[in-house]
Amino acid sequence: MKKTFFFGMLVLLLVFQSCKKNIDKQGFAEVQQTDINGFTYTTVSNDPTGTRIYKLENGLTVYLSKNTAEPKIQTFVPVRAGSVYDPKDNTGLAHYLEHMMFKGTSKFGTSDWETEKILLDSISNLYELHKAESDEEKKKEIYKQIDQVSYEASTVSIANEYDKMVASYGAQGTNAWTWHEETVYTNKIPSNALEKWLTLESERFGELVLRIFHTELEAVYEEFNRSQDNDFRRASYAMNDALFPKHPYGQQTTIGTSEHLKNPSMVAIRDYYNKYYVPNNMAVILVGDLDFEKTIQMVNETFGKMEYKEVTHPERPTEDPLTTVVEREVFGPETERLNIAFRTPAMGTEDEIKIKIIDMILSNSTAGLIDLNLNKAQKVQQSGSYTQFLNDYGMHVFYGSPKSGQTLEEVKDLLLGQIEEVKKGNFDDWLTNAVVNDLKLQKMKNYEDASNVAYDLVESFVHFQDWKDRVALLDKMKKVSKEELVAFANEFYKDNYVVVYKRQGEPSNVVKVENPGITPVELNRDKKSDFFVQLDSVQMPKLEPVFIDYEKAITNSEVNNVPLSYVANERNDLMELNLIFDMGSEHNKQLPIALNYLEYLGTDQMSAEDISKEFYKLGVDYGVRTRGEQTVIYLSGLRENLSEGLRLLEDLWANAVPNQEAYDKYVLKIAKSREETKANKGAILWNGLFSYGQYGENSPTRDIYTINELKQMQPQTLVDLIKGLKEYKHRFFYYGKDIEEAKTAIAAYHKITDLKPYPAKKEYSKQDTGDNVFFTNYDMVQAEMVFLGKGNTFDANQMAKAQVFNSYFGSGLSSIVFQEIRESQSLAYAAFSAHSLASKKGEPNYTYAYIGTQANKLNQAVDAMLDLMTEMPEVQANFDAAKEATLNKMAAERVLDKDIFWNYESLKKRGIRENNAKAIYDEVAQMELNDLATFFTDNIAETDYTLLVVGNKNDLDVKALEKLGKVKELDVDYLFNYETPPPIKD
Repeated sequence: MKKTFFFGMLVLLLVFQSCKKNIDKQGFAEVQQTDINGFTYTTVSNDPTGTRIYKLENGLTVYLSKNTAEPKIQTFVPVRAGSVYDPKDNTGLAHYLEHMMFKGTSKFGTSDWETEKILLDSISNLYELHKAESDEEKKKEIYKQIDQVSYEASTVSIANEYDKMVASYGAQGTNAWTWHEETVYTNKIPSNALEKWLTLESERFGELVLRIFHTELEAVYEEFNRSQDNDFRRASYAMNDALFPKHPYGQQTTIGTSEHLKNPSMVAIRDYYNKYYVPNNMAVILVGDLDFEKTIQMVNETFGKMEYKEVTHPERPTEDPLTTVVEREVFGPETERLNIAFRTPAMGTEDEIKIKIIDMILSNSTAGLIDLNLNKAQKVQQSGSYTQFLNDYGMHVFYGSPKSGQTLEEVKDLLLGQIEEVKKGNFDDWLTNAVVNDLKLQKMKNYEDASNVAYDLVESFVHFQDWKDRVALLDKMKKVSKEELVAFANEFYKDNYVVVYKRQGEPSNVVKVENPGITPVELNRDKKSDFFVQLDSVQMPKLEPVFIDYEKAITNSEVNNVPLSYVANERNDLMELNLIFDMGSEHNKQLPIALNYLEYLGTDQMSAEDISKEFYKLGVDYGVRTRGEQTVIYLSGLRENLSEGLRLLEDLWANAVPNQEAYDKYVLKIAKSREETKANKGAILWNGLFSYGQYGENSPTRDIYTINELKQMQPQTLVDLIKGLKEYKHRFFYYGKDIEEAKTAIAAYHKITDLKPYPAKKEYSKQDTGDNVFFTNYDMVQAEMVFLGKGNTFDANQMAKAQVFNSYFGSGLSSIVFQEIRESQSLAYAAFSAHSLASKKGEPNYTYAYIGTQANKLNQAVDAMLDLMTEMPEVQANFDAAKEATLNKMAAERVLDKDIFWNYESLKKRGIRENNAKAIYDEVAQMELNDLATFFTDNIAETDYTLLVVGNKNDLDVKALEKLGKVKELDVDYLFNYETPPPIKD
């Protein structure tokens, strides 16, 4: 999301002595130095990240940056290998290789490598026969052989051993992604686990073993099915295909084709790995609490052993210029949407700079032309723009969805009209500099998090971009004039674009396949490789947990008899002021309607558009969050403009003028958003069905105003409610440099009289679960199901056990659920479970589990999940890993910044007045497997589950679902309590 700040960022000045300097016109300098170990590295002056860039003798690039806010290190290992380099007859190969990089080597992931290797070689040969065979019946016979030998191989493999190892030392966010020109592997580790991480990762990337291959292939195919159920991805494929009719950007997708996925070649995958997974085509990126000199030594001792190998990336086709408008049309069940895309030059060109500025002038979420002229004016349902730059080309994309009664063609014309405004120079002179300063402040805020610094380094490496150029980019933007932008826009934005109309309807080219009937593979959960045993024996430096004293960390005072809580911002010059009302939609159903209406209102002195511009100039944004029991109105941005920002907000609050035309459009927007919700399978499952499963017919989700009721509301009534809100009890929370600046601003502009108590809150009764299957029909390839079980009332004494249980049983790649459902039986791409403790004292806990799979696998997946949910496998090795992982994560965890206040708020809602993290840590340290088994028996094993299902009724075995409980099909309008609306015209 594009943020909304205006004035400049404070940049740390890094001074270096150097014998070599390469200073560009912007004044940034590449500085080469030698550290105490003799390693040469490069830095860039005026780089706020202080990154050191090393190049090892084998060609490996190493990026190191220090961030000591918490004792963690964000790790990325990017490889310049993506779908662009897939062979044309093996698309999806890079992505599938990414999955296989989690399976181990000859040293880990196996208990008997010599035996396993013979079987894996046999499987590889069978796959080559399978790929070459054209007769379908013969292919099935070969696949049966593959399945048989794969099972034999699994008896000596150790599934998920990589995941168990990283979890054991407290890694979080273990994952990877593949894109056009990159495959990137990520972990966030405790800083004391760096030696273990380097030992494991250097072994992992040094050798490829394609074990547990055919079950993982089915998981990838389930991922392919999810893409078939994703209208956004369907439209993106069409857009890329039209923009790049020759280039792999448009002609090859990351997931690959169905035909290629079903006919893989292990030989081709190994060839791809051998070609691209070489040190001179890779990087190691570490950002966090590290020591530069010690870290580079450790990287060299591990990754430095990989052998250099020449690597060349294949030549890609050059596209002919786009000289006409190319139109495409795709269909799917989700809401209508439009994409307009201009093909751009590649990353690193001068054009990139101008296009990025123009993009922000058009769409910055507050004061861009699209923001004001289309979104705030409510001329469309939603619209915006974004840019994407790659190694060969890029794209500038505009998107929009129509209001009720509006066509996609009309949305297209409105978006193109905003581009024309840029070409005419019809935007404020101050906006050009404002958007660059906005980007600077976004960077300042983003760089508080080590992960964002690390991701920027990934981008620099993958796209062959000198880090100096990335650091200098915003400075270069500052030098571009409005006149240059207008001239460029007139030259660049012509009838040379692609437009994709994503309409509602039945999608074409949907692939459905038979369930191949895979034999579940052995997991061997109780086994450990010698490599794991040795890694486990490495002693990590002791990392002591820190348990914050909330009473000391939060300063409490009053202003004008209103409580003010304060947490110091010791990082930068940003602030956030929160005005908190402990009342929400459950106290007054009109409240969210009124507060969201405020966005479209002006005052007697300023229009809504002018107010947005003023906030943007100040580098301050305001927003509203309304939930059932709480409403928060907040200001965020530059602390120097806190006072003026609060004055502007209070003026809007006190002097908002009702606008009937804006309200009528607002109601139409609500009506359209409800239609969009009905077309969104995620909203149907996780909002509609989930709420119905908890509350039944009398759920908060169904307790809404009808559109006709909204039409009858008077705008003046809503404005009076907004103005009257301040008369209720409330409190402030300020995050910034100095509490006095908040007190001064509040005293000056937040004028109040005696405060009223809150109105009575409506209570919603949570019903018992069990013996019901709630189903909603939806046109999709997969089926998705949630098991929902109401449990015991919240008890703080269960927090430690619940945390370890979730790690052990249902959360993460090494959990019991993931191993059994995906790794062993290959029944789903996504499967997880959690015991969710109530967020409020006196409320019930819930156990839930999720499966997303092919409709023809659903029955098997349900049986497998129910088996696990009623009888938990007790595996000592997995428990030990989950326990150790929990302790290591807690030791590295730091509650920082604004989270200090909000975490304490969460504890108090649960009736906990003092930080109980130490008690949880101590209990986990003493926990045994039998404690977890008792917790499972007492809280989960006897739970009665309501099943929530969304899928295509024509593909589901409804008879089988009836065995699980009474099947009740819920119409989506009933589920959300939406009346079927008549056609609405503006």
